[in-house]
Amino acid sequence: MSVQLQRAIDILELIEEAERPVGLAEIARQLDMPKSAAHRLLQVWVKRGYIEQEEDVQRYSATLKLAILGFAHLNATGIRDICHPDMRLLAKETGELVRLAVVVGGDSMAWVAEAQGARDGLRYDGNLGRQAVLHATAAGKAWLATLTDEEAARVVLAQGFPDAGDMGPNALRTMRALQDELESIRSRGYSTAMEEASIGVNAVAAAIFEGVASDKVVGSVIVVGPSARMTPARIAEIAPRVMTAAKRLSSLWPIKIHLDTDVPDQGAA
Repeated sequence: MSVQLQRAIDILELIEEAERPVGLAEIARQLDMPKSAAHRLLQVWVKRGYIEQEEDVQRYSATLKLAILGFAHLNATGIRDICHPDMRLLAKETGELVRLAVVVGGDSMAWVAEAQGARDGLRYDGNLGRQAVLHATAAGKAWLATLTDEEAARVVLAQGFPDAGDMGPNALRTMRALQDELESIRSRGYSTAMEEASIGVNAVAAAIFEGVASDKVVGSVIVVGPSARMTPARIAEIAPRVMTAAKRLSSLWPIKIHLDTDVPDQGAA
């Protein structure tokens, strides 16, 4: 991949992940590149409609075009159609929000679908399309626990540890603490996050494999809700249902089905 293409993708990812418009000087500083080079690449994205520039100000934000492409791809894979029945059942059984996260590019996870089970009172709403903080979410830890400690460390360190103020009060801060946690997850078969990604939010998750006989993880299924309801005792009660749902989704995994049906018949005339 050319350096220019890598820089262009870096700019798009930085702006896509930002919670507010990002200035040209900040983009150049974060990516350690000249402002003139950053500006040239930004204008390409603006012209193609993926980024928009605030009028008369050099601040940039992402448009919906990339999200539209992403969701079009998700629809093509069949994830929603195939996974939603099991997600809705789990949401109904638990009365909480059920989320599906998928492994992206071998080094990150993103939320791609959800089913709401809470009927009233407090609800926790997910952010579809956003990346999961791997070491601080039940979804991320369910995947990391299927890797070796060395592989998990490489992935987590590549993503980095966010500032303490951006996470929940119980977020893990060291690789040693994370490795101990992953060992516990491996022994019990499911992961938890207790006010780690956000204050007042707890979750439980299990890994989804690319087929029941596969050791390749493609995602995680998660039940998440307010800590007032998602107590340790209730999470222990919910966990077997989450693992059952993960096993079912592994047997149905739509990415594999989609790819298999796209392979042309080599013997066809």
